[in-house]
Amino acid sequence: MIEPASGVLPLLVRSRGVLPYEPTWREMQAFTAARGPETPDELWLLQHPPVYTLGLAGKTEHLLEASEVPVVKIDRGGQITYHGPGQAVIYLLIDLHRRKLMVRQLVRLLEQALIDVLAHWGITAERRDGAPGVYVAEAKVAALGLKISRGCSYHGLALNVDMDLSPFDRINPCGYEGLACTRLHDLGVMATVEEAHAQLATRLVQLLNELPNQLPAAVPATAQ
Repeated sequence: MIEPASGVLPLLVRSRGVLPYEPTWREMQAFTAARGPETPDELWLLQHPPVYTLGLAGKTEHLLEASEVPVVKIDRGGQITYHGPGQAVIYLLIDLHRRKLMVRQLVRLLEQALIDVLAHWGITAERRDGAPGVYVAEAKVAALGLKISRGCSYHGLALNVDMDLSPFDRINPCGYEGLACTRLHDLGVMATVEEAHAQLATRLVQLLNELPNQLPAAVPATAQ
């Protein structure tokens, strides 16, 4: 455990393993509803069994083909995406007011963390205006989605590491017809999900630490 500076709340990093989507979403909602001024921010590192998630403004026509994969309508922004084993998911339960952080800044921070980690592995990635996420050439390698409630965020990012990409063929990913998706293994990076989680969590903490007037500490926590 890294002790936080005096008067500064820690940022807890929790490795959660593989968890079903809907109960985890409900847990994020409950955490956010119950948190108070003293509640530490948290990063949850996990994977999900196969699931499609459809955002608040999501259009069902972006699901092109029915399958055995369940579809869950949720409260983040954005359209439809897919989660499955082999994808590194990080949920950010962050008090934006306490960190003097705007939503657009948080989105940029998430994209920057992904871009920096991919650069660490020798991959040039970029963001696109109006299309949150991170792209390599013309293919999307990571998706973003957030919900802000009472000035606090939940949901987060998903990086394709070594997952089956075929479920993306049954949707218009993030609402974009014909959008190609890729994964780290196809880009020559043979990292595990755990390694991707570790790299991303470290970079996210560094970037959050650099916010003006904020010095949160990262505190590893036992898996729950």
